[in-house]
Amino acid sequence: MPARDHFHSVMRIGPVQIGTHRGRNGRTVHAAVCTVDRCGWSADYSSRSAAQLAARTHRCRIN
Repeated sequence: MPARDHFHSVMRIGPVQIGTHRGRNGRTVHAAVCTVDRCGWSADYSSRSAAQLAARTHRCRIN
């Protein structure tokens, strides 16, 4: 039975949300996800500070 995969402790930095979830190996993973329509950018990071840096430096290409 696979582990439930949903976000915990979500925070927002501009249009990007950062949350934690369990990765495939059961470890906690920090994800940064852009919420702008049609952007589609998201990435997983091993530390919260890396996800926050990515969220602050992300630039949407959608005008």
